[in-house]
Order: sequence, then structure tokens, then C-alpha cells
Amino acid sequence: MDIQWIVDFVQMQGTSFVINLVAALAIFLVGRWAVKLLHGLSIKAMQRGKLDPLLVKFLGNILYALMMIFVVLAAISQVGIQTTSLIAVIGAAGLAVGLALQGSLANFAAGVLVIIFRPYKIGDYVEAGGVAGTIDDVQIFTTELKTPDNRKVIVPNGQMMSGAITNYSSHDTRRVDLVVGVGYDDPIDTVRRVLEGVVADDPRVLAEPAPNIRMSAMADSSVQWIVRPWVKAADYWDVHWEMTEEIKRRFDAEGISIPFPQRDVHVYHHPERAAEPQAASLER
Repeated sequence: MDIQWIVDFVQMQGTSFVINLVAALAIFLVGRWAVKLLHGLSIKAMQRGKLDPLLVKFLGNILYALMMIFVVLAAISQVGIQTTSLIAVIGAAGLAVGLALQGSLANFAAGVLVIIFRPYKIGDYVEAGGVAGTIDDVQIFTTELKTPDNRKVIVPNGQMMSGAITNYSSHDTRRVDLVVGVGYDDPIDTVRRVLEGVVADDPRVLAEPAPNIRMSAMADSSVQWIVRPWVKAADYWDVHWEMTEEIKRRFDAEGISIPFPQRDVHVYHHPERAAEPQAASLER
């Protein structure tokens, strides 16, 4: 009689456990679907509110994580596990894990600082954390960049914020800095005229601020000129490369030389010293 009661109890509890397990699984699947739906709606709402794309991605990631935690707790409670006790255990374990993962917490704090101070945004080309590239995404702990050769680099937020950040896209205009060397025999006025013509003939060069073309130094093997036009940030590299090529082409047409480093060696002949070895040989 006692054995039959135990069998009946196990069967009853087993059936209840299976039902609760199936319900928990359903809660998790439906909850995950609902989280994705709400996450997408929240992203669209923030985009309609014209929030910064960096802020949209960061807040969207945090919102998704919080909603998934709620869904997991709901599914666990359906199985019969007391969530209050579980939360207390997780809190105690979280303190220990937090001490062990101070770097991750620092990366999270750095991510918050990125959102507050906004040293860069999605699409900016920056140099930070030892990496140069275009900002693709800012996660809770990391920042994703795409290098010019199409590599994906993931950098911890703490590393991004730990040093200097050079943002090449923060301003609409940039100055192209070119240094050109010519020979000492080339006329100054001719060189100036050619350089001014190259700058004036490029429609991408801005009128304001005015371009700066000056002779900057008399080096060992050449006279150095600086050519500094202002252009839109998007045109920087095209102007840099094409203007360098055009300067070389016009220098060739005008007969202006572009010297390379060289050294003149002068050999002096002293007849008295040249005769000394011969006299010494005769004495022997």
C-alpha cells in the first residue's frame, strides 16, 4: 500500500513537472519573440525621435538585455524555482563576479561615458585605442570599428576611452598638408606660380579658409614648399593623392626638378704628401 502511494505521488509530480517544464519553455519562446518585437519597435521609436544612432544602439542593447532577463526569470519561476531566493543568490554571486570582472565593469562605465560625452558617433573615422577605423557599432562593453581594408576590429570601451581620441570626421572641412621639394636652381616665382595654378584649378579646394602656399625651409638637398588647401572632409584623400600627382606632372612640364638626397664629395690632391711614400721606399 505504501509503495503504491509512492508510485502514485511520483507519477502525479512527474506529470506536473513535465507540464510546468513545457509551460516554461513556451514562456521562454514566446517571451523571446516578444522581446525581439519590442526591441525592434523601441529602436524605430528612438529613430523617429531623431536620436543619435550611437545612443539608439547602446540603449537598444541594454533594453534587450533587461527584457531577456525578465523572460528567463519568468520561465524559471514556472518550473517552481523561487525567483526571490534565486535573485538573492545571483546578487551574492554577482558581487563576487563583479570583483573578478572589474575590467568588464570599467568597459561598461566607459560605454556610458561614450554616450554622455559623445567623442564619436556611428560612421565617424577615428583613431583611438591603438586602432584606426570607422565606427560601426557601440555595444555595452565594446566598440566595433571597420578598418579601411575592411577588417572588423572589436575594442573594449575602456581601451577606447583610456587615451587620446582623434576624430577625423568631427568637422566638415580638413586641411591637406603637402610638402614639395624643388632644386636650388629652380626660380622661386615659377615654382610659386605652378603650385598656385594646381590649387586654383581644383574645384574641390575651398575659397575659405584661403590656401596657404609658402617656401618653408632650405634643406640639405632641396628647397621645401608647403601646399595647404582646405577641402571638405569627404574629399581629403582624393585631393591629397590627385594634387600630388598633378604637381609632379606640371613640374615636369615646366622643367622644375625634384631633387633626391645627395652628397658632394671633394677630393684634393697634395703633391707633397703623395711623394712621401715614395721617399720612404727609397730609403729602405
